[in-house]
Amino acid sequence: MGLLSRTSAVLRSKVNAALDGAEDPEETLEYASEQMHDQLADVKRGIANIATQRKRLANRKADLESDVETHNEQARQAVSQGQDELARRVLEKKKTKMQRIEDIEGQIDELEAAQAELLEDRDELERRIEEFRTKKDATVAQYRSAEASSRVAEATTGVGDEMDDVARSIDQANANTEELEARSKALDELQESGTFDDPLSETDDLERELEDLESGDEIESELETLKSESRDESEFGDDLEFDSDSDSGSESEPDADSESKPESSTDSESDTDE
Repeated sequence: MGLLSRTSAVLRSKVNAALDGAEDPEETLEYASEQMHDQLADVKRGIANIATQRKRLANRKADLESDVETHNEQARQAVSQGQDELARRVLEKKKTKMQRIEDIEGQIDELEAAQAELLEDRDELERRIEEFRTKKDATVAQYRSAEASSRVAEATTGVGDEMDDVARSIDQANANTEELEARSKALDELQESGTFDDPLSETDDLERELEDLESGDEIESELETLKSESRDESEFGDDLEFDSDSDSGSESEPDADSESKPESSTDSESDTDE
C-alpha cells in the first residue's frame, strides 16, 4: 500500500467518524477538506525532505569522487617513485571510497524513486482536493437549500420547534391574560363589597356605614314617594269617573226642556196672532 493509499484510508476513517457524530454536513466536509490539505502538506514536506537528502548524498558523492581522483594521482606518484606498498594502500583506500560512491548512488536512486512517487501522489491529491472542493460547494449549497426549504415548510405547516415555541408562547400569554382578568374582577368585587379599604379614600368604616344608612333612607323615601304618587293617580282616576257620570245626567235634562220650549213658543205666537 502506497503512502497516498494509507493516508486516504486514515482520512476515510476520520471522516466517517465525523459524519457519525456531526449534525451539519458543512462542518464534516470542511473537516475532510482540512484533512486533505494537511495530507497534501505532509506529501510536500516529504518531497522536500527527499530532495534535501538527495542533495546531501549528491554532495557526499562528489566529495568521494574527488577523493578517488586524488587517490589515483597519489598511486601514480607512488609507483613512479618505486613505492609499490604505498601505492597499494592508496589504491585500497580508493576502492573503499568507490564502494561508498556506489552505495550513495543506490541511495540516491531510491530517493529519486520515492520522490517521483510522492510527486505523483501530490498531483493526484491536488486533483482530488480540487474535485472535492467542487463537490463540497455543490453539496453544501444543496444542503442549505434543502434546509431553507424545510424551514419554510415547517413555518407554513406549523411544524417544528420554532412554531411549537410560538404556540406555547401564545397559550401562556392567553393563560396569563385570563388569570389577570379574573384577578382584576375579583379585586373589583372585593373592593365594592368593602373588603378592601381604598388607601386614597379618607372614609372610614363608620362613615361608610352612615353613608349606607343615608343611602337606605333615600331609597325608602323615594319608594314612599313613588307609592304616594301611585295612590294619587289612583284617586284621581276615581274622581274622573264620577265627574263623567254627573255630566251625562245634566245632559239628559236639557232634552226635556227642549221639548217644552217649542210649545211655549207656539203659545206665544198664538197670543200674538190674536
